[in-house]
Amino acid sequence: MFEDLKKSALEYHEKPVPGKVAIQLTKPCESQHDLSLAYTPGVAAPVREIAADPEAAYRYTAKGNLVAVVTDGSAVLGLGNVGALAGKPVMEGKGVLFKRFADIDVFDIEVDTQDIDEFVTTVSHIAGGFGGINLEDIAAPRCFEIERRLVEMLDIPVFHDDQHGTAIIICAGLLNALELKGRALPDARIVCLGAGAAGIASMRLLRALGADPQKILMVDRQGVVHSGREDLNGYKREFAVDSERRTLAEAVAGADVFIGVSGPDLLTPDMLASMSDHPIVFALSNPDPEIDPRLAHEVREDIIMATGRSDFPNQVNNVLGFPFIFRGALDVRARTINQAMSIAAVEGLRALAREPVPDEILMAYRLESLEFGPDYIIPKPLDPRLMDFVPTAVARAAVDSGVARAPYPGHYKPAPVQPAWRDV
Repeated sequence: MFEDLKKSALEYHEKPVPGKVAIQLTKPCESQHDLSLAYTPGVAAPVREIAADPEAAYRYTAKGNLVAVVTDGSAVLGLGNVGALAGKPVMEGKGVLFKRFADIDVFDIEVDTQDIDEFVTTVSHIAGGFGGINLEDIAAPRCFEIERRLVEMLDIPVFHDDQHGTAIIICAGLLNALELKGRALPDARIVCLGAGAAGIASMRLLRALGADPQKILMVDRQGVVHSGREDLNGYKREFAVDSERRTLAEAVAGADVFIGVSGPDLLTPDMLASMSDHPIVFALSNPDPEIDPRLAHEVREDIIMATGRSDFPNQVNNVLGFPFIFRGALDVRARTINQAMSIAAVEGLRALAREPVPDEILMAYRLESLEFGPDYIIPKPLDPRLMDFVPTAVARAAVDSGVARAPYPGHYKPAPVQPAWRDV
């Protein structure tokens, strides 16, 4: 089966033309007059306007709908440090998703260095031509420093999807799952297995949403991240707590929530059995989760479970987030994607999962019915209503938090917003 998939994938990427993306013209270019407008001498007119006012680039060029997807190739999917060029198919794939789901154009840029200074300098020098920067597949902890420095340097959104995109989807699903469990976020005991980009960003966002830092246990390869450890970098130390628990098994005993962003088969049946009633398990290692969903349901009939796979309910898929988050940010020319915008995206996704599911979605997923509950806490990626719920919420938050340079778009129709968990 794997060989068949490999063959099909290689043929897909090679034929009828290599790659998955291309540039298309948006203006006519059929006559001498058209050419004189597209290039010399007509192009001089917008050049002069932009030279006098850089903001005019949003009016006369594609900048406002153009995102750079940038990588150093150091953490490509589950393949590791394969290098910048080998990461290009993934970056092109990211461009496909941006265009397919949010009609955003993308240039993929593979930077052949894993030196932080060189990478930041390169990206900062080319950023002016783009409306936003999507950092992709950059290993932790280097990714944290790269993003921090670029956010400080640039006046356009810089978004590391492996951190914040994953965190937003996790938090949206988790808040809905906690509601089904009948547990408020501040009261929930949470275990996060994996202390890389996704784990740290997810726990940061959960704390911003109201999680109790003392009730979050992060676990890495050496065990529980506790205050007595001397081997922690600054990012892990942020989550070090006073605890007598040392192993994953000790951490999950009695826990309400397990979030795995680590590797396959690390959560054992005995560990799952030791969790609280109606345990919430997000086993997100792909393609093989921290515990097989079929086994998990055999161990705990009361489980609420999500994975990163499309063949099980509740797929935590970043395509639910980044295209629509950037759509909202670009539409108001946001200078950044801040915490308020991330929380707005969480609430937009939460709200959509509660809406009645139209027949077209049921047909797309070959389902007879689907409604908010243990098997539906996160919207489906092919739900067209994502464009109504997430960009509108993100754009509104950008305007309200003062990082937008353009007004809230008049064509947006306000999406129903569920009250946050703390207001229920």
